[in-house]
Amino acid sequence: MKTIKTLVLGLCLLAWTSQARGGVDMPAFSLPAAIDGSMVASEHYRGKAMLITFFATWCPPCLQEIPTLKELQVKFQQQGFSVVALAVDEGGSDVVARLVRQAHINYPVLMANRTTTRDFGNVVALPTSFLVNKNGQVVKKYPGYAARGLLERDIESVL
Repeated sequence: MKTIKTLVLGLCLLAWTSQARGGVDMPAFSLPAAIDGSMVASEHYRGKAMLITFFATWCPPCLQEIPTLKELQVKFQQQGFSVVALAVDEGGSDVVARLVRQAHINYPVLMANRTTTRDFGNVVALPTSFLVNKNGQVVKKYPGYAARGLLERDIESVL
């Protein structure tokens, strides 16, 4: 188990971006919220642009990008945008909920499962984010930490 976490942490530290194929439909999901366990379906975000980000509470680059994600949520939410975080922590929702409260996260944080990580292309590097346009199509993939300026410019392009 420790070896797997070490491997994933190593992958987590990779900081590069790449373009996903444009026009790929975002995989549907229905996942429990980290805070209260209520089920949240991707249908809830129909017509909104989103930044779906896979993260873990033990991943330093994931924690480093939280302030940026909070700022992007505030800046663009009135224009039909939402950050949606998908936690891959094996420790369960209590650990994730604690982080949500401590970091005052202002965007939805859901508990991902293996099906979700598989449906999004077998996510292994953390963080990994996907920019989704208002038509529900993944237009860009960011494996690793993504700079605020890049995210801001790309989000503006889908609003």
